[in-house]
Order: sequence, then C-alpha cells, then structure tokens
Amino acid sequence: MSNDMYQGKYGSKEEKDKAYEKEFMHLLSPLYNFAYRLTLDEDNANDLVQDTFLKAYRFFESYEQGTNAKAWLFRILKNSFINDYRKKSKEPNKVDYQDVEAYYNSDDVNEPITSDLRVDSIRDLIGDEVAMALNSLDVDFRTIIVLCDIEGFTYEEMAKILDIPIGTVRSRLHRARSILKDKLREYAGQMGFKEKTNTKES
Repeated sequence: MSNDMYQGKYGSKEEKDKAYEKEFMHLLSPLYNFAYRLTLDEDNANDLVQDTFLKAYRFFESYEQGTNAKAWLFRILKNSFINDYRKKSKEPNKVDYQDVEAYYNSDDVNEPITSDLRVDSIRDLIGDEVAMALNSLDVDFRTIIVLCDIEGFTYEEMAKILDIPIGTVRSRLHRARSILKDKLREYAGQMGFKEKTNTKES
C-alpha cells in the first residue's frame, strides 16, 4: 500500500508501520510460545503467529497505543486458533466446570486461588517433565495455565482474552492446576522426589 493510498489515523503508512513494530514485534517470542502450547506443533504454531500478526496489522487502527498490547495479541491468536486451526482437527472434548463454577462465581470468595505453580509444583522439577504434563492437558486447561502461570496475566485479562467470566477463569484454573499437580506428582515420584509436607490447602 502506498502513502497516497493510505488513509488512517497515523498520517502515513511509514508511521503506521513504525508504531506497529514498536507495539507488537517484541512480543513475538511469548506469542509463539502460546501458539505452540495451543497447537503442540511447530509449523501450526508458526502459521498461527503469522496469521495473528497479519490480523493485528489489519485491525491496528482500532488498537489504542499504550494499552495492553500483549493481551490484545493473545486474544487475536486465541480467536484464530478456535476459528481456523482447532476445527481442522477433531474437536477436543469439552471439560465440565459446573461442579466448582458456582462457588467461584459467588460474590463472597475471599480465599486465595490454588497456589502458584511456579512456587509449588514446578519448583523441584526440570522443564521436560513439566512440558510433558502440561501438553497432556485438555487444550482449555492448558491455555489457562499458560496464560496465568507462565505469562502472568491477571484474572481480568484472562477473562477478556478467553471471552469468559472471571468466575469461569477461577474455576478453570483451579481444575487445571489440580490436574497438572497430580501429573507432576507422578513425574516427581519417578524421579525420586519426596512430596513435602504442607498443611496449606492447594
């Protein structure tokens, strides 16, 4: 697109490209890591990232500079995954959150959510075992773990990225962490680690 053809809020295509690169290009690595955790395939992850950046450029006029660029890109990538990639393979079984959803949607939830995996489960294990356990989770559980415990998004940010209520974020994270911890305990036992005594609820 030439400067003569460009019409938008950035004045010229060069200004738009410069702003786009400043806002988004440094996020390539975390975006690829997220795409790989969703697809579990390098080629599909690369395609998904490329598609995400193309869509981000196309809709860059609607992006407000200085806001959460990472969350904006992650949401585009998640939507692309659901719309374009996930449907190419057999749809994973939907997980059932109803048994804990009501509790986490209540207004009087004051107890902290299950402890951060970076502190507890992952502390004594090497990366390969954690990656294998994480990759074995249902994609919805895997996604919430990546967003929270690896990328550090808040509940509010995750709710926007995934288009779900905060209560659903909490319940899904609770279930995902519980399942992942069970898997990691198996790996830890195989590696000779003894489970540490801890009276704090997980």
